[in-house]
Amino acid sequence: MYYKPQDNFKMTLDISDELLLSDLQKVFNTYFPFLKIEFFKKPHKIGEGLAKSLLFDNKKIVKDCRTAHVIGKLEFEETMEVAVFESKLQEEFGLSVQVFRKSGNVWLETSATDTWTLRQQNDEGAELDTQFKD
Repeated sequence: MYYKPQDNFKMTLDISDELLLSDLQKVFNTYFPFLKIEFFKKPHKIGEGLAKSLLFDNKKIVKDCRTAHVIGKLEFEETMEVAVFESKLQEEFGLSVQVFRKSGNVWLETSATDTWTLRQQNDEGAELDTQFKD
């Protein structure tokens, strides 16, 4: 079973220039095991995806992948919409991200469901994972 935060529990991503992108991915994944974040060379519009050619390798350090070099914490809740979460990372830390949801053995961009909350996305991924295993 995965970690399920209580209502109004504030989750955080500590962001600094020297972290690896994979470090941020791991922390996010501890909160939402059926979701992952990927980092891109430019932001995307709500409801649109980005080409894989714009994807950063997760072995890169944060300072090489962002436009604003602010050190701090991004606080968020599981009730936050995906689009809001992605926008906050872009606006506050200059990081362009896209949330992906696990669907069986593949990861799908959540661009068509950017208005869903992080919890809804993760729950859908968990349900799909259960169906896939059955």
